[in-house]
Amino acid sequence: MRKLYWYITTYFKKHGWILGASVIGALVVFSFSISSIVQRIDQKPRRYVGLVGKYSLNNLPLSIQNQLSAGLTKIEDDNTVSPYLAQRWAIEDGGKTYRFIVKKGVFWQDGEELEPADIKYQLPEVEIITTPNDIIFKLPDEFVPFPTTVARPVFKTIQKKYLLFFKRPMLIGIGSYVLEDYKQVGQKLKQVTLSGAEEKIIYRFYFTENEAILAFKRGEVDELPDLSSSYDVSDWPNLDISSNIYENRYLAVFFNNSHPLFSKNIRQALSYAITKKEGKVRAYGPINPNSWAYLEGGKSYNKDLDRATERILDEIPFEPLNIELTTTQNFANDAESIKKEWEEFGEHTYQACLEEKAVTDKDKCVNTQIEVNIRITNFPDTNNFQVLLLGQEIPPDPDQYYLWHSEQSTNFTRYKNTRIDALLEKGRKTAEKNERKAIYQEFQQFLLEDAPAIFLRHLESYEIKRK
Repeated sequence: MRKLYWYITTYFKKHGWILGASVIGALVVFSFSISSIVQRIDQKPRRYVGLVGKYSLNNLPLSIQNQLSAGLTKIEDDNTVSPYLAQRWAIEDGGKTYRFIVKKGVFWQDGEELEPADIKYQLPEVEIITTPNDIIFKLPDEFVPFPTTVARPVFKTIQKKYLLFFKRPMLIGIGSYVLEDYKQVGQKLKQVTLSGAEEKIIYRFYFTENEAILAFKRGEVDELPDLSSSYDVSDWPNLDISSNIYENRYLAVFFNNSHPLFSKNIRQALSYAITKKEGKVRAYGPINPNSWAYLEGGKSYNKDLDRATERILDEIPFEPLNIELTTTQNFANDAESIKKEWEEFGEHTYQACLEEKAVTDKDKCVNTQIEVNIRITNFPDTNNFQVLLLGQEIPPDPDQYYLWHSEQSTNFTRYKNTRIDALLEKGRKTAEKNERKAIYQEFQQFLLEDAPAIFLRHLESYEIKRK
């Protein structure tokens, strides 16, 4: 026995590190495989859904956020705001303070009761105070649409065990689905798994729609819920393809209004030179047509080459209109159509300029010709462009301060108009609905007249799924 003991102890002294490494390696391999083992045990039906975009754990798509949790308020289908996690709210201090009374008996998914101190919103320049029953927001100025801001779902972050020896952040909500797992490369999500009472949903993320379509064809996902077209799978068997018009989204040509070429006359001319396609739901401005603040009968800019030519000849450009039109692959066909019409319009205007007696310096007529270069990119640089063809989401409240006020960094068109600024400032401080309606209808009227963008159509979304 002593000899055996001596042999064993000697062996471990000599080779113990090998055994230790082997055990650790086995544990690591097991920890990687345990999720697949658990998956085999869990027999819930699984849906594999593809989404397009760059997302992180702290910036999930809103559709996923809404499955996982909820906000203090809820935006209804008619864009009105109602309490949700809050019982009610009160407005104090002349509209600068909002007090929300938080519901009792609401629990996080980890079983802990929701407390006002748990609710975290990142709101610059807003002081947040909590009491046992309330959460209070002190704003730097009046902001009537504030209740829509806190409709965004709330989460708390915990550190959850991962691979036996490690921990990683995990979001806890109060919704009907639980964030079970996620995979990422760096900070970018590749996959998110949600678990509900009846099913699991595995979301997989792709940078472009073309990548998502390829993934669908390869069988990586079975649903693509938000595409700009039906692509070339429309004739595939055993597919359901549906479409929906989103009147809270629009496609528009956005001018860089700080560019010296794009004066008001030129912007109006280019607006009149584009055909607004039949069979599509026209967008006539930046506010949802179902909104109580929508302006009926605003300036439409239907195609009119005579008016377009008149605007150009009133202010012949100081140099040729060589336009770079930036867009994404989703709108490449629209860009080609715009290019064709603008260049044809340029030829039309050039001939009209040569024939116009009021134009004495015919050498300037060459500047009425138009050449368009289309630039396709996955993620357009809003800090460096001439003209952008992009989709834009319309907020539930008619407040457009973030997009059109001259002092906002989010005003990527660099649009400046003192009257528009004044209306936007007044609109977000006015509580009475009819007064606000008048303000925002005046805003629409002046914005359309100034033409800092060409509003084309409301966007159609396609959903493709296997039967």
